[in-house]
Amino acid sequence: MTEGRLLCIGDVHGCAQELERLLASIDPSEQDRLVFLGDYVDRGAASAATVDLLCELAERRPRTVFLRGNHEEMFLDFIGEGGANKQAFFHNGGAQTLVSFGWGESDRAPSADVAHALVPERHLEFFRRLVLFHAAEGFAFVHAGVRPGVPLVEQSREDLLWIREEFLLVDHRLDETVVFGHTPYRDAWFGGARRIGLDTGCVYGGRLSCIDLTEGVLHQVRRGQKTATKRSVASEIDHAR
Repeated sequence: MTEGRLLCIGDVHGCAQELERLLASIDPSEQDRLVFLGDYVDRGAASAATVDLLCELAERRPRTVFLRGNHEEMFLDFIGEGGANKQAFFHNGGAQTLVSFGWGESDRAPSADVAHALVPERHLEFFRRLVLFHAAEGFAFVHAGVRPGVPLVEQSREDLLWIREEFLLVDHRLDETVVFGHTPYRDAWFGGARRIGLDTGCVYGGRLSCIDLTEGVLHQVRRGQKTATKRSVASEIDHAR
């Protein structure tokens, strides 16, 4: 079977409509390999609908890779499904996530049992299957970044989900080009030294981005827009490798 495109989508943060339009634009085939960088929930108003879309996509395109982001980590800890930083969840866009699952918003966070009961089992299974990293064709896909000088398979969970300046400001010294989300930029960031940043701040009024690493094309949907745009970024990808 001929291999298709290697595609990667940045942080969604409950922007379900934009995700649906982006997927329609890129139209992934059975041969395409699609990687999501995590942070599907929080901040945006449609986290539950976003996870619905991703569950449906996982069924149609089982080759799709879904990474865990730090916001899934906080959410799962909050509802008693493992993870870390439960205390931060409610004040980092978590209230919007709970409302999207049917919680009646109030000033006080619900208990873990109440929050857990709001989440459908299908969604829980999706969250439980999230992975921390993926490597393919000379690219390393992670949510936040990597600890410089540490091989990908030896990276800590905390760094993969939370690292920022220690990764962004120095050469990571890995052989792979690291494709990451977590840190929002105005546009896709080709930072040299084998780094590509793909969180383009859709939930803040920016764009939701998908990079086609095979054909060198960047697909984007701006917040609230109905159509996607695309442009060639082949030279930028080559520069980042």
